[in-house]
Amino acid sequence: MTVVDISGLSVRFGTQLAVDGVSFQINRGEIFGLLGPNGAGKTTTLSAIEGLVTPSAGTVRVDGLDVHEHPLEVKARLGVQFQTTSFQEELKIEQIASLYGGLYGVRLTREQIVASLRDIGLQSELGKRFRQLSGGQQQRLALFIATIHDPLLLLLDEPTAGLDPQSRRSLWNRIEKLRGANKSILLTTHSMEEAQAVCDRVAIIDHGKLLTVGTPSDLIAEHAKDPRVVAVAHGAVTLEDVFIGLTGSEIRD
Repeated sequence: MTVVDISGLSVRFGTQLAVDGVSFQINRGEIFGLLGPNGAGKTTTLSAIEGLVTPSAGTVRVDGLDVHEHPLEVKARLGVQFQTTSFQEELKIEQIASLYGGLYGVRLTREQIVASLRDIGLQSELGKRFRQLSGGQQQRLALFIATIHDPLLLLLDEPTAGLDPQSRRSLWNRIEKLRGANKSILLTTHSMEEAQAVCDRVAIIDHGKLLTVGTPSDLIAEHAKDPRVVAVAHGAVTLEDVFIGLTGSEIRD
């Protein structure tokens, strides 16, 4: 079953065409990675799915609903975790869970909150304020809050940016468990290791255009003999080689 159906999506900001005719689908229970250099159009595509920007052309449907014709119904189906989390720093994590549960219309007892925080390894941090948590703990809490209302589609924007290897692997495991619960997940990442380890399929986007879509192994096999990929590879071709070969080696700000 298709959870996200993006068809011919274009988004323009003044004279700049940020997204140019992008089309792809995400299936139920799938982890889908959207990869691209800085400024490629990833965040704008996420914003279109969230209904935060109006397309110049094309459609975005979530669970069969047009994002702009049914904005409230679509938002109720979404969970979102941003790259940087901005919860109220002085609130204790138990208070944050209670507050955002209420905002989503989810009534949680203290026992349920404690059990949920124990499940993500924060049981010993109940009395701490958000600002006292480590980066990995903050990301685990943010992921819990993003899924507190059991969304159909979870949007993760650079979810492991800045985390140490242990925290990153812990978050990968959590994401895998969520997929096991039959949720669909769309994540953006600059880590090709992460994309290859976590994603069922990935799409590479650059300058607003979709360049290729497929499983990481299929994309490696498909582009292994592309001269642009061969030129940047060091030994066996990796997903990162494919990414750099297709999007170029220049540094993007």
